[in-house]
Amino acid sequence: MEPLPTDVLVPALDREGRLLATAAARVGTGATVPTCPGWHVRDLLRHTGAVHRWATAFVAEGHTGFRRAGAGPALDGDELVEWFREGHRSLVAALTAAPEDLDCWTFLPSASPLAFWARRQAHETTVHRMDADTALGAEPGAPAPEFAADGIDELLCAFHARSRSRVRTEVPKVLRVRATDTGDVWTVRLSAGPPRAERTSDGAPADCELSGDAALLYATLWNRRPLSAVSVTGDASLARLWQETSAI
Repeated sequence: MEPLPTDVLVPALDREGRLLATAAARVGTGATVPTCPGWHVRDLLRHTGAVHRWATAFVAEGHTGFRRAGAGPALDGDELVEWFREGHRSLVAALTAAPEDLDCWTFLPSASPLAFWARRQAHETTVHRMDADTALGAEPGAPAPEFAADGIDELLCAFHARSRSRVRTEVPKVLRVRATDTGDVWTVRLSAGPPRAERTSDGAPADCELSGDAALLYATLWNRRPLSAVSVTGDASLARLWQETSAI
């Protein structure tokens, strides 16, 4: 599938970051984050805020080589929330102002650096907004179906195509992911090497299939909802393998 355009992704990033900050301010930085064991909201803000500033530097300054992300500050409470908001606003502004022919470092295949950073940061922020929702004691809010399908595509076809993916099987297996509301289907071929995913029709039978609304699949594949949130048919051990080894 074609990634969503930047004029859809950047507003999504803007919206999701605002929601994350609002949830953090409401629940407080000392609240635990159930979907990130060992983390409190302050850790969530420091991590996501540091990633936002890291991304902004590539987009705004055009760095063409890798640079490490900085650590979050020692701030806490309202000051930390405001620090997060400032970094988020700067990222949205940088992406909005960036030219279509932006040249900078990226780490996943994409049509352009601008398309990469808009997509990556929109989904990074959405997943962590889901974390903030759980800190509030709420079910993670569902993104729009088309946005969720875009995020599934990035996760399966780009993130887990990298050599660092730990989702592997000794014997080749096929995992299928089916979004019942958008009609998108992905076939993920598992082996001793990195997973190889592609958008497909139904094709040959799969060893295991995960199906459900795109938003539920999105949250489940990012391990923000349990496997029980979607339908699992076939060899359930492959679904559990994903849950146990797919963390990024």
